[in-house]
Amino acid sequence: MKALVLCGGSGTRLRPITHTMAKQLVPIANKPVLFYGLEAIKAAGVTDVGIVVGDTAKEIVQAVGDGSRWGIDVTYIHQDEPLGLAHAVLVSEEFLGTDDFVMYLGDNLIREGITSLVEQFRQNRPNSQILLARVKEPERFGVAELEKGRVVRLVEKPDKPASDLALVGVYMFDGNIMEAVKAIAPSGRGELEITDAIQWLIDQGLAVDPHIIDGWWKDTGRLDDMLEANRIMLETLEPSEQGFVDKESSVLGMVVLEKGSELINSTVRGPAIIGEGTRIVNSFIGPYTSIYYGVTVTGSEIEHSIVLENSTIRDISGRIEDSLIGQNVVVERSPLKPAAYRLMLGDNSRVGIL
Repeated sequence: MKALVLCGGSGTRLRPITHTMAKQLVPIANKPVLFYGLEAIKAAGVTDVGIVVGDTAKEIVQAVGDGSRWGIDVTYIHQDEPLGLAHAVLVSEEFLGTDDFVMYLGDNLIREGITSLVEQFRQNRPNSQILLARVKEPERFGVAELEKGRVVRLVEKPDKPASDLALVGVYMFDGNIMEAVKAIAPSGRGELEITDAIQWLIDQGLAVDPHIIDGWWKDTGRLDDMLEANRIMLETLEPSEQGFVDKESSVLGMVVLEKGSELINSTVRGPAIIGEGTRIVNSFIGPYTSIYYGVTVTGSEIEHSIVLENSTIRDISGRIEDSLIGQNVVVERSPLKPAAYRLMLGDNSRVGIL
């Protein structure tokens, strides 16, 4: 069995962050989202992995390399344009051949992993198996309709969903899917939809089984979802103090201080993680916050937020919360009295707070 991990797409819902970095590499609890997926694939016993890349190929290749750190063998597959998930399968034909494979969207996060999905597929041997979860906004996803425990219809982002069962972004296929992606036509938005390809399998009388998960899952393509994913994954961390904490500082609850980090006259209340080489001075870092490496926070309060590498936050008297702050960003106090803040800042930004 092989794995096909999709890392194309432009990440428009996370702009301006994704103007300068791949959405699959935005860190959750100081680990790129994509890495969680690669770990789940390896844990399921799959080691031959194809990664479909587009405009952000250079970043993905630099971050993942040959896959040896996870014990997997990575092949990169270039998709010139993001023309749909089924198109990604089509351009991967040489890599996939006629083998069974699991397809995983690189910006999805499934806390419990995919081992049970893969094992069920191997045991029952359907032609396809789709991972489903009940969601509050099914119109944002591909939606499945079931009858007597079988998948009978799939609709991509329907205006009026017939169920609340959304396709999670992990799929199992045998070799029949290649005929399906070649048989379907582009949708109204000009893409080859994987839902249409799976529906083609159903219409041909092939077996498509559901696998409904009760655990936690997120498509991290939006700010609110990314912050929630960060919150959930921080709760799974084991406390660790590899950094320096002076006598005037406090570390409360589940906190990870990575190598070379410093706390000076500051409080960190977990769950939280402070990255390698990050310096926190005269500040409060509240629950559910991830501070990546090389960051400096001085005289400020941050809660329920993600701060990316090499950024500086200085002398902000109001609390920063529910925010995603990009790489090399400077947020500092200006002379006027500050108001409330809710920030989503692109890389290399500089913001004066009023």
